[in-house]
Amino acid sequence: MSAETHAMVIDGQWRAAAGGATLASVNPFDGTAWATVPSATAQDIDDAVQAARRAFDDGPWARSTPLHRAALLRRLGDLIKENADELARIQVRENGKLIREMAGQTTALANHCYFFAGVAEQPSGETLSSSVPDMQVFTVREPVGVVAAITPWNSPVSLLLWKLCPALAVGCTVVVKPSEITPVSTLFLARLIQEAGFPDGVVNVVTGAGEAGAALAAHPGVDKIAFTGSTAVGKKIAVTAAERLARVSLELGGKSPNIVFPDADLANTVNGVMAGIFAATGQTCMAGSRVLVHEDIYDRFSKQLTERARQIKLGDPLDPGSEMGTVACKAQYDKVLNYIEIAKAEGAHLAAGGKHPEDPALRQGLFVEPTVFTGVTNDMRIAREEVFGPVAVVIKFSGEDDAVRIANDTSFGLAAGVWTRDVARAHRMIKRLRAGSVWINNYRKTNHVAPFGGFKESGIGRENGVHATDEYTEVKTAWIDTGSTIADPFNPRA
Repeated sequence: MSAETHAMVIDGQWRAAAGGATLASVNPFDGTAWATVPSATAQDIDDAVQAARRAFDDGPWARSTPLHRAALLRRLGDLIKENADELARIQVRENGKLIREMAGQTTALANHCYFFAGVAEQPSGETLSSSVPDMQVFTVREPVGVVAAITPWNSPVSLLLWKLCPALAVGCTVVVKPSEITPVSTLFLARLIQEAGFPDGVVNVVTGAGEAGAALAAHPGVDKIAFTGSTAVGKKIAVTAAERLARVSLELGGKSPNIVFPDADLANTVNGVMAGIFAATGQTCMAGSRVLVHEDIYDRFSKQLTERARQIKLGDPLDPGSEMGTVACKAQYDKVLNYIEIAKAEGAHLAAGGKHPEDPALRQGLFVEPTVFTGVTNDMRIAREEVFGPVAVVIKFSGEDDAVRIANDTSFGLAAGVWTRDVARAHRMIKRLRAGSVWINNYRKTNHVAPFGGFKESGIGRENGVHATDEYTEVKTAWIDTGSTIADPFNPRA
């Protein structure tokens, strides 16, 4: 079967790259190159930014009303619902996540569009109580301008909509650069955006590898960079943006603690910890990869987690019966296996998994068995560095203060989980943990109404929630003289 050929969209026109080069999208389950996309050049990047600038400065989008933008977002939400099955299947072919996860997640993305359609029509700005006589002072929020949305491969459509919906709601224009691993789903979404009626140039998609993303981030016509990805790349983008004081929001990596106290409901907690690290094959920035367990239940909990991990059914991601899919690409697969070897060399005990499955039917796929390490200390690399794969490390703690110390002893601060029946302890832990999201007796839950982002090296800014639009607007203060007389400033007696 020949590979599908896809074009990218700039100023409403579907086109190849200026140089004609292409990239292949490879299915991580069977290794087939099933689609090709353009490999954008610097000229393509410039064309896309210029198109977004024209759409922002002139034409129908520059004069659009909140009502009009809201109507388009609602229409886009409807189209996502109508095409959710195909959009989910494309993502599965790109990154190997389970259809059982992607189907529901993709359908729910329509709610992001509906929510921010409502936000688009909410009042913005404030009337200020100024102490300056005879002056009326108020603020307005105006769109920041052209936004570069650079997105990752683990949840390509949802993490794009986290940026796209608030940006469009306030009137920005956008140039999207999806990961070279998962470009096709973004191009499919771009067709839905066109069908919804967004004017040409409002949303442009350029496909390519890291060089294309770097060129987009460095383009002087970009007013704001919204990036989700690794902390290392996020730091480079922050430096690039600082050179021209471009606005940034960065949703970066994590090494999140999932803390289990002795009074927790053990069966429920094991299920939650499993979902926190093995769902999405561990390829999520908020993965609960450091499992901190109280010493009184450490052995019992570790045994149950290990037994359950061994029972997870790996298989074809498009098979609803599969319980865990593949790693997204060969480079990530090699990285995960390398970290497993590092952990063993450091003295961590491999309790489960740690290799490619032996099933011949899975031989071609980029599968890594669900892996559990026990006997881990927080100074080991496996406990400090982001693996981004199905690898859980179980760390022992002695009490609440010790748990907080270990949990916060990391350069990251994206998320944390706490498992306890003690309400007072739950509130104390929420306050003491240095993380952008803290779940009590659950894990890895997000929603369009709730802000998401990290402390420390896990990022800058917040996505989702009403105030996500603040990331895409500038505040302007207006002063109106209501009737004062201005004296001659140089001759006050005149």
